[in-house]
Amino acid sequence: MPPAPATGAARAGKAPKERDPYLDNAKYLAIVLVVTGHLIEDLRDVPAAHALYFFFYTFHMPLFITLSGHLSRNWTFSPGKARKLISGLAVPYIIFEVAYALPRLIMYGKLEISLLDPYYLTWFLMSLFLWRLSTPVWQQLRWPLVIAVVLSLLAGTSKLPDELSMNRTLGLLPFYVLGLMLRPEHLAFLKRPWVRVAGVVVLAAGLAAAFAFHTDIATEWIRWRNSNVKIGVGDITGSAIRLAMLTAGAVLVAAFLAVTPSRRTWFSGLGAATMYAYLLHGFVVKVVERFYGGLHTPWGVALVSAFGVVVATVLCTPPVRRAFRWAVEPDLSWAFTAIRRPRPAR
Repeated sequence: MPPAPATGAARAGKAPKERDPYLDNAKYLAIVLVVTGHLIEDLRDVPAAHALYFFFYTFHMPLFITLSGHLSRNWTFSPGKARKLISGLAVPYIIFEVAYALPRLIMYGKLEISLLDPYYLTWFLMSLFLWRLSTPVWQQLRWPLVIAVVLSLLAGTSKLPDELSMNRTLGLLPFYVLGLMLRPEHLAFLKRPWVRVAGVVVLAAGLAAAFAFHTDIATEWIRWRNSNVKIGVGDITGSAIRLAMLTAGAVLVAAFLAVTPSRRTWFSGLGAATMYAYLLHGFVVKVVERFYGGLHTPWGVALVSAFGVVVATVLCTPPVRRAFRWAVEPDLSWAFTAIRRPRPAR
């Protein structure tokens, strides 16, 4: 087996920066929720599945986005960061936008590709690309989180186009900015023993609330893809509900991070490859949901949920990373050159 490509630090003779197991643990557990949530989506006629779906969707993508924001704190417009933005988000977006369009061509004879209108789960790559580009702006504002919340609320009052995933990009923006604002002392606070206990209580209360009220709240509120009018409410009511969903998501994200192990675990190494699981699990979902006959029972939901944990775990393993690195983390060093700077005027 050929050795893994050397990192920039290794090529420079420096020891690579050690990864934080706490953040990797959180990323792995977050992707487990994402994969499981997608797998049980077609079983929502079972009340337990609908309640779990509502609970997961209230905070699993907010959690993923918050972690992405926290890991983007040092993003700048430097050449290296810009190249990584292209190779790590823009090119994989194009690859998987095309890849997810191919099954529709095979099954229905239609090839529909719109690079500005993300299909299925590729919206996250589009949104993350735009959020990262905006990072230096948020780092300079006095009240970034307040402004992000206001933009999210205003987005709900507007009939935004599907292009650039505008509804989700603006609606979920506060969670990215929240991640940018998180400092080491905030994460240290979440690791205190009494906060961990409170986190367990909050998650249990959130799950109980989901089972109690999941039929009373429109599912579209947790998808963040439509305006207030399209969901069927006025802007005052819609803004209040959206603010409540932002608050609930933030509280559940904090609770989840509080109960996340901070020590190195058996799944810490898998947390470095969550983008593989995110981008690849959609193909698994599209295949297995065709065989759900007989699984529309509480036991079937439990079985599919357990399968989700297995799928998320397998898709983060080294063999999968080696097989699909060309698509998820393509090496595009050949496509870049030194920055062309204008010559000084003579």
